[in-house]
Amino acid sequence: MNKILDNKNIIEALLFFSGEPVDFAKIKKGVKINDAELRKIINELKRDYEGRGVNILEFEGGAEMVTSPDAAEFLSDFVKSEIQEDLSQAALETLAIIAYRGPVSRAQIDDIRGVNSTFILRNLLIRGLIKRDNNPNDFRSFIYSITSDFLKKLGLKDIKELPEYEKYHPAGDLSRV
Repeated sequence: MNKILDNKNIIEALLFFSGEPVDFAKIKKGVKINDAELRKIINELKRDYEGRGVNILEFEGGAEMVTSPDAAEFLSDFVKSEIQEDLSQAALETLAIIAYRGPVSRAQIDDIRGVNSTFILRNLLIRGLIKRDNNPNDFRSFIYSITSDFLKKLGLKDIKELPEYEKYHPAGDLSRV
């Protein structure tokens, strides 16, 4: 059975899927609603999530789905255990894409992998293996690249020491970002 979602459900899904702040202008354009309707929906979502594990955080010009401050202690312990565990196959795959194709956007990573990489990217950021910078070609998104800690863990001095690096990373080609 295919249920047609209303605007509130669509915006909720968009905030959840994004995993990052979403500008109101982008939401209004995508959902095709006006300021008043968007304001009403954001306020309803904020009320719906009060006292729950996630909240809607509103900032000037946008919103984001975030974890509740009440869950901070548990999440801190969870993140610590995640960092101490070995990397999953999906995390290794994502890390390889960033190392060989970086700087690369999340959309490009998702396109290569065929799945959403938001949580894996967050895990790699927390571990200090990758870094996130503003995308020079699109101010609404970020680009990801490896860190010096990543190189140290592999015993490398330069990213170009990776096997067949030049084959997969055309020098100076930022048009991919």
